[in-house]
Amino acid sequence: MNKQRFIFRAASLALVLSASAAMPAWAVGDPGAPATVIAQASTTDMTDGEVRKVNKEGGTLTLKHGDIKNLDMPGMTMVFAVKDKAMLDKVRAGDKIKFKAVNDAGKFTVTEMQVVQ
Repeated sequence: MNKQRFIFRAASLALVLSASAAMPAWAVGDPGAPATVIAQASTTDMTDGEVRKVNKEGGTLTLKHGDIKNLDMPGMTMVFAVKDKAMLDKVRAGDKIKFKAVNDAGKFTVTEMQVVQ
């Protein structure tokens, strides 16, 4: 019985090692890589925009924006809801931003944004 357990454990270890060798470094726990992958994804997924109006009571932003690829939307000026009204305290009319937006059941919503210096 011990011999069978040893063979099973050795085969399991070999399977895990061969699978991890084929994976990218970030997938097997390289602590430096995930931040790089996340940073690349966040900057490439964001859209350039300019704040035209902030409506704190209504929880909306009017943005002049470039193409929003994930929404297949061309550049234009339009009103967006915001995920969290606290986001509105960080911007004012005229600010240049980078943002992410989603279509939340027909309501275009800004989920993330960064003021560009």
